[in-house]
Amino acid sequence: RKEFVDLYVNYVFNESIWKPFEDFMKGFLRGCPARKWEMFLPEQLQIVLQGYTKFDWRLLEKNVTYRQYEKLDPTIRNFWIVFHKFPEEKKKMFLAFLSGSDQIPGYGLERFQFCIADPQVENPDELYPWANTCSRILFLPR
Repeated sequence: RKEFVDLYVNYVFNESIWKPFEDFMKGFLRGCPARKWEMFLPEQLQIVLQGYTKFDWRLLEKNVTYRQYEKLDPTIRNFWIVFHKFPEEKKKMFLAFLSGSDQIPGYGLERFQFCIADPQVENPDELYPWANTCSRILFLPR
């Protein structure tokens, strides 16, 4: 029985997927030659491909720039109070809303910057916040 289970597990996890994996690897290596990836340790390669998965949200707040706002404006202070009360998943959803991804790129959170701007509209109560994901600008009505 043990031999049967070992052979079955080997078939399911190794032999049965060899051909599809080989096809995937050929395509992957065509676009991303293996020699270029050899310079990375596995942990570094994961960060390059996937981005950072752990966040220091206070550092994110520190890196923000403001347009038509000051750091101590009531709107900004209230925004950060609410933001820091969010659970981790909601903060990641905000990151996706702002930048198009819930991951921080491989260069790290210390270099990840965004801007909070006042859209300066006549009646800010009629607008919801919106984001320009390419430029990482959050338009936050007062």
